[in-house]
Amino acid sequence: MEIKGSVAIVTGGANGIGESVAKYLVSNGAKVAIVDMQQDRIDRVLAEIRSMGGVAIGIQADVTREDDTARFVTETVSAFGHLNIAVTCAGIIRDGTMLTLDRETGTVTKKLGLDKWKPVIDVNLTGSFLTLRDAAEAMVNGGWEGLLVPISSVNKVGQLGQLNYSSTKVAIDLWPKVMVGEFLLRGIRNIRVVGIAPGYTETGLLAQMNQEALKTILQDVHLGRLVRPEEIADMIGYCVKNAALNATTIEITGGLCYPKGIAK
Repeated sequence: MEIKGSVAIVTGGANGIGESVAKYLVSNGAKVAIVDMQQDRIDRVLAEIRSMGGVAIGIQADVTREDDTARFVTETVSAFGHLNIAVTCAGIIRDGTMLTLDRETGTVTKKLGLDKWKPVIDVNLTGSFLTLRDAAEAMVNGGWEGLLVPISSVNKVGQLGQLNYSSTKVAIDLWPKVMVGEFLLRGIRNIRVVGIAPGYTETGLLAQMNQEALKTILQDVHLGRLVRPEEIADMIGYCVKNAALNATTIEITGGLCYPKGIAK
C-alpha cells in the first residue's frame, strides 16, 4: 500500500508520537484526520500541517466513548472518501505500586486506586479497541486496503509501578495475531494489523514518569538516548508500504536491555 493517496486516522494525533505520525504521513502524501481531546492542540498541529501544504482535518473526541469513535470514523470517510490507516496513539499513564507500606510498621498505608487503574484501562485498552474496531468496519464495508496499527510498549514485559499501564500494553501486543486470525477466519483479506511497541520515547508523556528512574533506565539503552517520535513514525510508514508485515508487533527501543544484561 502506498502512503501517497491514502487516508489515515491518528488518535492522540495532536502531541507526542501521534503528532509525529500524522506529520510524517501528510509529508508523504496522505490525508489525515487528527483525533485528540484538546482542541487547542488540534488547532496548532493543523496549522503546522497546512503550512507544510498538507491536507488534514481535526476532530475533538474521547476514544473511550463509542459514539465518538463512530463519529470520527464517519467524519473521516465523509471528508476524504475512504479510510486506509488507523493508528492508536491516544494513551495515558498513572504510575503507582499496587501497595504502599509504612516504613516502620510494614503495614499497608495506600493501595493503587481505581482512580489510577480505570482511566488507563479505559483510554489505552478500550479506546484502542473501539478505534480499531470501527476503523476496520469502515475498511471492510468500503472494500479499501487497510492497515491497523495498535500502539503497545516495551513495558509490556512488565514495569514496576505500572501494573495498570503494562497490563494494557501486553494485551495490545497480542492484538495483531488475534485480529488477523479472525480476519482470515471471516475471509477479510484487505486489512493487515501491525503493532508497534516503542521503548522510552522523547515525548511529554515521560514528563509524568519518575525522572530519576528514567535516568537509570537510559543507562541500559544501547542507543544511549531516548527514541525520537520521528523514528517511530518512519517505522509505521515502512509498515504501510511492506505488505509482508502482518500479524506481529515490532519493538523499536534503541536496544533497551535489562540492567547489565540481554536486550529485553
